[in-house]
Amino acid sequence: MSLSNSRDRALRERAEAVIPNGMYGHQSVRTLPDNYPQFFAKAKGARLWDADGNEYLDFMCGYGPNLLGYAHPTVDAAAARQQQLGDAMTGPAPVMVELAEKFVSMVGHADWAIFCKNGTDATTMAMMAARAYAKKRKILVAKGAYHGSAPWCTPRPTGTVPEDRAHSITYIYNDVSSLEAAVIAAGDDLAGIFASPFKHDAFVDQQMPDAAYAKRAREICDERDALLIVDDVRAGFRIARDCSWSLVGVEPDLSCWGKAIANGYPISALLGSNKARAAASRLYVTGSYWFAAVAMAASLATLNEIQNTDYLERTQVLATRLREGIAKSAQSHGFGIRQSGPAQMPLILFDDDKDFRIGYGWASEMLKRGVYVHPWHNMFMCAALTDADIDQALDAAEGAFKAMKTSRASLKPHPALLAMMASRA
Repeated sequence: MSLSNSRDRALRERAEAVIPNGMYGHQSVRTLPDNYPQFFAKAKGARLWDADGNEYLDFMCGYGPNLLGYAHPTVDAAAARQQQLGDAMTGPAPVMVELAEKFVSMVGHADWAIFCKNGTDATTMAMMAARAYAKKRKILVAKGAYHGSAPWCTPRPTGTVPEDRAHSITYIYNDVSSLEAAVIAAGDDLAGIFASPFKHDAFVDQQMPDAAYAKRAREICDERDALLIVDDVRAGFRIARDCSWSLVGVEPDLSCWGKAIANGYPISALLGSNKARAAASRLYVTGSYWFAAVAMAASLATLNEIQNTDYLERTQVLATRLREGIAKSAQSHGFGIRQSGPAQMPLILFDDDKDFRIGYGWASEMLKRGVYVHPWHNMFMCAALTDADIDQALDAAEGAFKAMKTSRASLKPHPALLAMMASRA
């Protein structure tokens, strides 16, 4: 289909005058195919409408917050009721206690909760709690893993100094020997080990956690009296109703949550075991909006839906059907692709495509057909999807692969993407 984008172009021109680069952070489209819209006017269920009114079946879900469907009526109603009572007040609303109790009841390792706003808030507090607990400094993080945009973890270190990462040591995800070598490098100064629920780094195939790696991380923390931290900000409640590492039988001491826990309302959380309670109690962490009640009411309603509906199973079934259909279509048109990670958080990469020109071309063709996919970041499936939506996506994929057969030879790499990849190297 032909997409009108005159309003989007006008908004970009205005944004360039008042916002650095016109947009910043992970929602900037400077490193996406050129036909991707920057601004959106509304969202409902599994769909988005851009500023020009073009409609898309959305497989990014706001980069993760949309779990149940945009504008979910039960969640929105709970938020609206709380809004009438109060939001950011001089003290927290009773819903804060209810939400903490609900999290503790649902997450196996959790005995307490602290609420904040962004995933980076939660991961940074986890790091601080580990250091406060152990009275040590070294933090182990997997190479290439994303834990937020603070100076200690941002993937683009412009504006930071080496001291910000002086006590971070990297290891290779799922590699026990690499993890053990990092522990040796930490010596007697190990405070904690960070682990993603699965390897969901940008640009590379995803990996589910190897049980031996996960269990060894737990053993090391027990042996060294350090804290094991699972950063579940991206995957929390998308692959399990408990902490994601419950799937490999490992409980962390701390877990970080965000994105989907309020179906789009701004809230994140640090959950911890009693082992880490005293250390967390000694931290001074706060924010004027961290105690705002509307997002907490939305989160409580979201957790009730997670606990009492088949949202997860339905999403898994439809996501698996999409994965299988795309694989079949790619093969029939002679394209080698790799689909990795959980089906409901898929990453699609093309074989022999080091500069992503094929992936960009395919994503652009999908967008022309009304389906929003991402060429190098994991995607997200929401529970509002229907069989008809999957039919539409598979029809679009068939058309996109067919179009790519004729345009493949003329594709060129995206210069902004190449620059970004070079900055991360």
